[in-house]
Amino acid sequence: MTGTKEKTIDPELRLPPVLRGSLALPVIAAPMFIVSNPELVEAQCLSGIVGSFPALNARAPDTLDGWITRIKEKLAHARQTDPARIIAPFAVNLIVHVSNDRLESDLATCIAQETPIIITSLRAPGEVVDRVHAYGGVVFHDVTTVRHAEKALEGGVDGLILVCAGAGGHAGTLSPFALLGEVRRFFDGPIVLAGAITNGQAILAAQAMGADLAYMGTRFIATEEANVVPDYKAMITQSSASDILYTPFFSGIPGNYLKPSVVAAGLDPADLPLGGGASANFGSGRKKAWRDIWGSGQGVGTITDVPPATQLITRLRAEYVSARSVLAAASARYAIDPV
Repeated sequence: MTGTKEKTIDPELRLPPVLRGSLALPVIAAPMFIVSNPELVEAQCLSGIVGSFPALNARAPDTLDGWITRIKEKLAHARQTDPARIIAPFAVNLIVHVSNDRLESDLATCIAQETPIIITSLRAPGEVVDRVHAYGGVVFHDVTTVRHAEKALEGGVDGLILVCAGAGGHAGTLSPFALLGEVRRFFDGPIVLAGAITNGQAILAAQAMGADLAYMGTRFIATEEANVVPDYKAMITQSSASDILYTPFFSGIPGNYLKPSVVAAGLDPADLPLGGGASANFGSGRKKAWRDIWGSGQGVGTITDVPPATQLITRLRAEYVSARSVLAAASARYAIDPV
């Protein structure tokens, strides 16, 4: 895994086979707690980007099996009906942590269903990787630091998701320029970049920096299919980067949240009390962190509408193509003739 080879590798060949030729746009839609559901995942995959959801969004192991079966059947039918259509694979997110008492049963379900992509979070995935590789699946792991990246690679993951400053939910503090640059020095495999990516221009920028794919979450909260209350979607469209609060208060792990949702829960974003955590109640027990405190990335200020996911992805692709044209023109303007 030497960075000296990176410049000579075709980005398409850096991707695992399951992703080659199966993407209309170089994007993985991030798995979001509560937000991501089969309807959203299906719309994303059928539009040519990887759709994903956390296993814990299916509130019981049997439900998870049903969700995966439904998604597989929907995508298989679409492929059979229109063989030329670009249809992306889906991914399931597993929380690899001792606090997740469903990990073993959810992993067993994903293995039985031969889920094509597993996204692991919170701890180096260890034996999860070998068990997924045994049926031909691939594992991408969320990291926020170089050390986390090194540990994940020691565990044999196929790709890294760099969750940088500005990403929604549990985000890191490093600039994408810093973290991506350092990781590329020792890893020439597939990298997915997360952090305030909400439009086609940002997708292309992620690739220009050396990432292979962009990771988009917040933009998909404000879609018709997202499984959240209308007020959450409206708050996304009405907020800006200054409305984002970065704190470990609500889950014990630092993350980005919408300040207006914190205020609505009866708390002062500038003066949070001691305690907290995902199981805590606020406002005389009427508010719960996992339900009423809403995550969002810093790119929220560019989001102004709540379209169907398919329409959004069509727009993202148009923005991406336009940005590539602009970049090509700029590159030609500053190009230096080879010696």
